[in-house]
Amino acid sequence: MSTPSFVGRRAVILHRPEESIDRLARQLGLLGLAVERQWSPLAADDSCDIVLVDADQGWAGLLPWEPGAARLPVVALLGSEAPGRIAWAIEQGAGAIIAKPVVPAAVYPALVLAVHAFEERRAARDQIAGLTARLRLRGLVLKAVEAIAVARQIDEEAAYRQLREVAMRRRMTLEQAAAALLARQLALPEAG
Repeated sequence: MSTPSFVGRRAVILHRPEESIDRLARQLGLLGLAVERQWSPLAADDSCDIVLVDADQGWAGLLPWEPGAARLPVVALLGSEAPGRIAWAIEQGAGAIIAKPVVPAAVYPALVLAVHAFEERRAARDQIAGLTARLRLRGLVLKAVEAIAVARQIDEEAAYRQLREVAMRRRMTLEQAAAALLARQLALPEAG
């Protein structure tokens, strides 16, 4: 993994005004980020690239997503060791923590970690969604195998091999080939 560039990206800091947050905003600017600060809920249609949030005083509804469903990289700003505050940060999707008071040297590594954690979570969610969809279609594969076995008067193992060969030849998933076969949009090659 290469480290990301933050030049031209937009960050929102959700925190009350204080000197430590001024240092954070300056450091983000030095890294090339356009920075906005607010102490109100982030709008659902806000198009920022990364959010830094006060985990000490954050509340449900401060971020516009359900717990565990962050739509962008999140960095928690945390001055306390309270387990409940750490849990809140994790639920909001924080991929990194910057301890308060903010030290400028902690900012860049936290941004890199947050972006990396977010991208890994998104890739895992996408993979799970794909596997879940394929699992739901496994019944179609079974029906297609049974249909081939009956039509060709072969055993299910041979029918499965034929379906798999057709899917590979057409560069389709097994589930797509089964659905197309059952919908009569795909014909098996002649036996031979």
